[in-house]
Amino acid sequence: MTYILGTTNKTVPFSAFNEGKAAEIFAEVRRSGPRIVMNHNTPECVLVPMNEYEMMTADHDDMKLMAVAQERLSHFDRSKLIPAEEIYREFGITQEDIENWEDVELE
Repeated sequence: MTYILGTTNKTVPFSAFNEGKAAEIFAEVRRSGPRIVMNHNTPECVLVPMNEYEMMTADHDDMKLMAVAQERLSHFDRSKLIPAEEIYREFGITQEDIENWEDVELE
């Protein structure tokens, strides 16, 4: 919230888009960072440069993956691990199959 309050001098009135200033606004966002679009004195949306958006979505995806990993690890029981050799035996996978795995074409 502090970040948003600190950027009140970086607001853009919604009417500026109706006045044909979109290109100018987008250039300013690329140059100086995010802008808050105001509609009737209320924040409507935030414009961010594409590179910042990509970083935010990547960070968000990473956080979701970390949450899933932490959840799974919270139920981890080492005594329930199954050795790879047992899986290979159960599915009839031989050492030769493993060595030739690179040659296998997946459908």
